[in-house]
Amino acid sequence: MIRHIRHAAVFCALLLVALLINAARVQVFQARPYDDNAANRRPDIARYGQPRGDILVGGRPVTGSRDTGEQLRYERTYADGPMFAPVTGFASQEYGTSLLEHTEDGVLSGADPMLSTFPLWNDFTRAQNPGGDVVTTLDRAAQRAAYRGLAGRKGAVAAIEPASGRVLALVSSPSYDPAALSGNDAGVARSWARLNRDADKPMLNRAARQTYPPGSTFKVVTAAAALDAGVIRDLDEPTRSPDPYTLPGTTTRLTNESDGCADLSLREAFKWSCNTVFAKLGVDVGVRDMTATAQAFGFNDKGLRIPFSVAQSTFDTTLDRAQLALSSIGQYNTRATPLQMAMVAGAVADGGQVREPYLVERTVRAGGATVSTAGSRPVRQAMRPSTAARLKELMTQVVTEGTGTNAAIPGATVGGKTGTAQHGILNSGTPYAWFVSWAQGDTDIQPKVAVAVVVEDGSVTRGDITGGGMAAPIARAVMEAVLTGPRSE
Repeated sequence: MIRHIRHAAVFCALLLVALLINAARVQVFQARPYDDNAANRRPDIARYGQPRGDILVGGRPVTGSRDTGEQLRYERTYADGPMFAPVTGFASQEYGTSLLEHTEDGVLSGADPMLSTFPLWNDFTRAQNPGGDVVTTLDRAAQRAAYRGLAGRKGAVAAIEPASGRVLALVSSPSYDPAALSGNDAGVARSWARLNRDADKPMLNRAARQTYPPGSTFKVVTAAAALDAGVIRDLDEPTRSPDPYTLPGTTTRLTNESDGCADLSLREAFKWSCNTVFAKLGVDVGVRDMTATAQAFGFNDKGLRIPFSVAQSTFDTTLDRAQLALSSIGQYNTRATPLQMAMVAGAVADGGQVREPYLVERTVRAGGATVSTAGSRPVRQAMRPSTAARLKELMTQVVTEGTGTNAAIPGATVGGKTGTAQHGILNSGTPYAWFVSWAQGDTDIQPKVAVAVVVEDGSVTRGDITGGGMAAPIARAVMEAVLTGPRSE
């Protein structure tokens, strides 16, 4: 009898060992395949089983979480969703995440091991940390001013702090409410289909992920290249520029919107935005130096992130002289995001230095302890400090007595450059109205804000579409909001 008991005990022990081996195989060696299996809903249940961390603007959250009482318990909510959508993106149970909700998902969802005091212990216990918060660089008043300024018209606004690269406003219009995509019911699917069908592309971030011909705003870059290369030494010396200007190697004649541009000095040509002067300047500077200056400002950079990716602004490096002339006035293949053009204005304001823009100031744990900060940012010298000082003078005159008077702010020094960019087959499209600028309060040590505005669909007749008339007032409102400082809303 004892022998049979002993055999049974050994057999049970073998079964126990086999069970433990199988459990180890499943839980250790096959954990990843089971976790990644589409049929496994446990990760989703755990992911949405607690509130998501928040995205903060001006110390206040613009996101939240709603308890649905369902299996996927918490859904994302948004305050002023359309206004902040180009920054937050969406967090959807059905369609994933985008923009900050995507790049900072580890912090917001609680999955980032940096949120835990003992990350190795959490890995062992598979415990989930509370979601952390993401503190943005946005200025709430500037964001609101940009959004209201566009007033639903198709276009975008980007504003940065020149001395640091902090993104102060990032607005795209038309926009959408990310809350419409948060859940997983039939209404979410209908909203997704409607937004993707919309010809106006409301989910497109036009401020950071859409490029446009920058038109005459690119003349800031061309002027910088001409001054740095020594092609222009005196701002008031005649430039020997014919009007009209025949593009090199062609019979095509380039003209101006205004009269009297022939042989104008750089000062006057910049003030009145003479195409002929700047086209010839670009040719005189040459492809190599024009390309070098454009790239120093940030054009042709494929790796810009803020932290989500930014579309590449481009300046063609393989141009003949006629193409170079057109590229030097922001036409032909020259393309730029509004954020890139805000960087151009910011470089002028900051002594020729280009600061890499960033949108996240810091991330914090649920209790408020800092997890990470933006830290120091790369700096690139786009032009000589003396060149930047002369361009500040030229841009200031555009606002005080040129085409950008609608951007003037009492009690502040404002520099700007207008632009009206042609596009489409044979330039048949409605021109884009551009304005780039910077502003410094009379009591400020240095400029506090640089802005770029583009309006795609002017609601006036084609001949009346101008950067000074349509885009400059929006830029002024954004600059005023930053110069005024924080206030209750």
